[in-house]
This record gives sequence, C-alpha cells and structure tokens, in this order.
Amino acid sequence: MRLTSHSAAALKLILLLCCCHFIIGQKSDSALTVVENNEGGGREGRDDDDDQEAITVDEDEGDLEVVQPTEEWQTLKPGQAVPRGAHVRLNLQTGQREVRLGEEQLKYWTHEHRDKEEIQTLFNPDELKRAMKKIKEDSNSVSTDQQDSVVSKYRPLEELKRDMAQLEVLVETDAQIMKRMLEQLNSSKSSTEQRLNVLLELEYLVHQVDNAQTLCSMGGLQFILQGLNSSDFRLQESSAFVLGSAVASNPVVQVKVVESGALQMLLTILATTQPVRVKKKVLYAVASLLRHFPYAQHYFLSHGGMQVLSELFRADGGGVLRTRIVTMLYDLISEKELISQAGLDPVLDASHEERVRQYSEVSLQRELLEKGWCSLVPQLLESTEHDYREKALRALLAMSPVCLEQYHSDSLLLGSLLSLRDQYEEMIQSQMILGEENSYFAEILELIDDLQVKIK
Repeated sequence: MRLTSHSAAALKLILLLCCCHFIIGQKSDSALTVVENNEGGGREGRDDDDDQEAITVDEDEGDLEVVQPTEEWQTLKPGQAVPRGAHVRLNLQTGQREVRLGEEQLKYWTHEHRDKEEIQTLFNPDELKRAMKKIKEDSNSVSTDQQDSVVSKYRPLEELKRDMAQLEVLVETDAQIMKRMLEQLNSSKSSTEQRLNVLLELEYLVHQVDNAQTLCSMGGLQFILQGLNSSDFRLQESSAFVLGSAVASNPVVQVKVVESGALQMLLTILATTQPVRVKKKVLYAVASLLRHFPYAQHYFLSHGGMQVLSELFRADGGGVLRTRIVTMLYDLISEKELISQAGLDPVLDASHEERVRQYSEVSLQRELLEKGWCSLVPQLLESTEHDYREKALRALLAMSPVCLEQYHSDSLLLGSLLSLRDQYEEMIQSQMILGEENSYFAEILELIDDLQVKIK
C-alpha cells in the first residue's frame, strides 16, 4: 500500500513521540505531570511569579532518599523522593524542581511544631528540676525567717480555748435573764426605778411566744399582777404593758391569765379613777387578751365589760380612749362574723366546730344594743381627726345589722354623714386641682357612701 505524503508525515510524528517517551522513562523513575494550580480559580490562583508553574509529583519512594519539606520552597535534588501530599513545582527560570509542604500539611505541621517547641521550652526536665529545688529552698528559708513573727501575731490554741470557755460562762439564755429579773422584782432592796427598768426589759422579751410561756412557768405572772395592784401608776402602766405583750397571739398565756383573775383586775382599773396613760395600756392588755379567745370574751361580757367600756367612752373627752374602744369593738364584731360565716361550711373538723360553738355563746350583739353603743359610736364622727372618723365609720358598718333601725332615727348621725361627705368631696377635688391625690380621703368617702346606702 502506498502512503500519501500526509500519512507518511503523521507516521513519523508518532514514532518520534514514542522515542521521546522511552527516553524520559529511562532517565527517571518518576512520572512528572505538569498541572495548573487552579486554587482560587483561574490565573488568580497562581503564584506571584508568572514564569513558574506548579507541578505535583507522585512517585514510588522505594529506597530513595525522602526529602522532608518545609513551609518554604526548597530545591529537589536528583534521586530524592517526595512524600505524599507535598507540593512540587518546576521553576522555569532555574529549571530546578522545588518542593514544600502542602496547605493542610503546612497548617498541621506548623501548629504541631510550635506546640512541641512550647512544650520543650516550658517543660525542659533539667530546668524543671532546678525550679522545683529552688521553690523548696525558698519555702524552707521563708518558714525559718518568719516563724517568730507568725507566732507573735497569733495566740496559741490553748489560750483561745480558755478564753472561749470563759465567754460561755458569761452568756445567758433568755430564761436565765428573766429569772434574774424576777428575783430583782421580788427583792425588797429594789427601787421603783429598778423595777420599771426590769419591766421594760421583760416587755421586750415576752414578745417571743416561748419566752412569755417560760415567764408564766417561772411564776412571773404573779409579779406582773402585783405591779397592777401597785399604788404607783408607773408600775401599773408598765405591768399592763408587759401583760398585753405576753398574751398577744399566745393562747397558752391567755388561758393562764384568765385563770389567774387578771381580767377582773384590768376591768377594775378601767372603772376607777386612773391617769389616761395607765388606762391606755390597760385597754391594750384587755384587747390582746380578748382577741381570738371566745372564752375570755364571754367572761368579759358576763362580768360587765361592755358597761365599763361605755362609761369610759362617755367620760373621755379627748377621743384617745374612745378610738381604742371603738377599734376593739370593731375587731370583736368582725372576728365573730368571720367565725359565724365559717360555721356555714358543711365540711368542718371537730376543732373548728368547737370554736364555732364557743363563739355562739358570746352575746356581743345583745350587749351592743343594751349598753347603747348604737348611739355612742356616732359621736366619734364629731372628731376632727381623720383616723378617728375612719375607725368610727368602720365600726358603724360592722354594727349595722344590729343598729340599723336606730341609724334611721338618729338625726345626728344622718346630718354628720351628709356634712362629712361634702367635706371629703371638696377635699378630694381640691387635691385634684393641685395635681395631688390622696387615696385615704377617697377611702373614707367610700365608707360614708356605703353607710348611707345601708341606712337608705
């Protein structure tokens, strides 16, 4: 077959390429592949040197010397093998092959290398031994030099224990204090001033429930009653103050005080001529004794307590005792009403049923009518004190189920309510004009309106 000129030329080119390939394969065991570095995309991903082309080498290491790449480009000598993952390039200017660590290797190697260097720097064995030895020597040196100064600054443990033991002897419990005070009250050598000071301290202590009960168990109630019987009104006042604080919210002490006959003694003081300051403290003691104690309330009513209070109310011109009396009546009425409402509950335990039964024996409403309280309480509205008026209005509302018929016929009460309503409306409007607001006056006005609604 005859070959054309074109066919002959093509055949010669193929043979030439085959010879070149055979020569290159004999010259090196490595297979070189020239690739473009496309990291970063296009030509922007190449190195700054436009004359250099990045190449990678994949070679079988065999027995060849394996080069250890670094983060800098280094010349690859003939016969050296390149580890996998390293970057190889052909420097077109020098004609030499160069190698360095790959990107991932570079990050890992540099971090690891830096960590190893830091570890070697920080934990050099010899330096560590020397440092530990120096620390021990310094510690021993400091302990020796400062031992005397440390001992001089701090007291020995045995001395501290002795001092603490002495302090414990000086510490007194409340019971020990009250026992010492009672001995002082009973001593004939104690002056009136000393007894007054003792009573003042006792009043502070008996606010605690346990202390008040302990005082009674020590026989202290007897000394308090002796103070109530004293001819010195100062001792009467202080004793009544202690008694009122001891029985407040303390059922155990309330029972003992009633059984001791103290309630009758308190009523006697209220019915006799005594200074106002004494009667104020006695009223405090009576109110504390009656609160939440239906047995004492029944005893109080059956022994003329309401009659004593009504006479005291009429005799008081200043209004101080009147306010205390009306407040006590309001508390008694509200307390009984709450218990009565609770008695309507079909589910009650035995103790609550007994409590409802005891309150049912307290005939407070009948005493209010018989002793004229429906016409006495409205007199407190004539006071110029807003606090007195408020307490009177609350008591009148609480008494309305019993006194409503008398309210209708009491022209003084009706006139007082109209006058007070106009007065408080004017006060509230004046405050609104001035940009002020007094909810207390509005509350009093609301009480007036509620009472007027009930009367109408």
